[in-house]
Amino acid sequence: MTETTKTRFTPRIFSGIQPSGGLTLGNYLGALKRFAALQGGEAETIYCLVDLHAITVWQEPETLRLNIREAAAAFMAAGVDPAQSVLFNQSQVSAHAEMGWLFNTVARVGWMYRMTQFKDKAGKNTENVSLGLLAYPALMAADILTYQATAVPVGEDQKQHLELTRDIAAKFNHDYGVEQFPITEPLIEGVATRVMSLRDGSKKMSKSDPSDASRINLTDSADAIAQKIRKARTDADPLPGTTDGLKDRPEARNLVNIYAALADQTPDQVLSQFEGQGFGAFKPALADLAVTSLEPITKRMNDFMADPAEIDRILGKGAIRADEIATPILERTKEIMGLLRTRP
Repeated sequence: MTETTKTRFTPRIFSGIQPSGGLTLGNYLGALKRFAALQGGEAETIYCLVDLHAITVWQEPETLRLNIREAAAAFMAAGVDPAQSVLFNQSQVSAHAEMGWLFNTVARVGWMYRMTQFKDKAGKNTENVSLGLLAYPALMAADILTYQATAVPVGEDQKQHLELTRDIAAKFNHDYGVEQFPITEPLIEGVATRVMSLRDGSKKMSKSDPSDASRINLTDSADAIAQKIRKARTDADPLPGTTDGLKDRPEARNLVNIYAALADQTPDQVLSQFEGQGFGAFKPALADLAVTSLEPITKRMNDFMADPAEIDRILGKGAIRADEIATPILERTKEIMGLLRTRP
């Protein structure tokens, strides 16, 4: 962290996941497992289901509500403890939307058009997508800076959004001559922060991929998990003794990284166990490990989903805690910008 962040701001970690349904092994290894591990340290941990981001594309209302609850269940099943962390859904804390508008006036249009995810999602249809799809990085910055978060756990593909957040914070601080917002630092760690497709090692594992065989869903049965790993694309060469030998083997590297992340080992430690062996031996071992790791999470998710009222209670309580942090920061931001504050 920067010296300013160390001395000026309370250590606070923020991250969020879009509740658009179908969380995957990639979400678990790249996010949820790490979220749980970050609890109980020096920094306060705040985790959010970013449902306002989800509606940048049309959502069926009942399905969205179900997806929010399912994502909350996944967070808790993966080890996020609402007693240790603040867990809530974004739309219950209005400071996110308000700060998002304030940051719309700070961010530049050119910054938004340069965002690669907007280009990917809009494609050639840029005139007909929602304004929210273009402007949502400012809301993402608001999600983080409304809590003056000093660090955000991110994957490599999310670094551009965090850079935008840092740009907005720096511009606001410079324009108003204040130190209202930290220059948030990325937390990029772990061997599987970017889990790739089981069918194409050059593409990220995604819930939006048309092929269900490309991903392992957190709701998959043990048999489905094992079958998908057995059918995962690989090559004919045996496994090398070090990661240097995986340089031009994306599918092999992906499976080794998944094993390492599930086993809390380094890829080189995994390769030392399987050096010289083919995928006929490695895949069954990976399947057993994946089932052993994920089956209890799926069961806990199902247990949580059997009591939606309890999920709602937890999210509501988390929203109250989040609002207590966010509201004073939002109000101070308005004062800095010259917005008249006269309400008692």
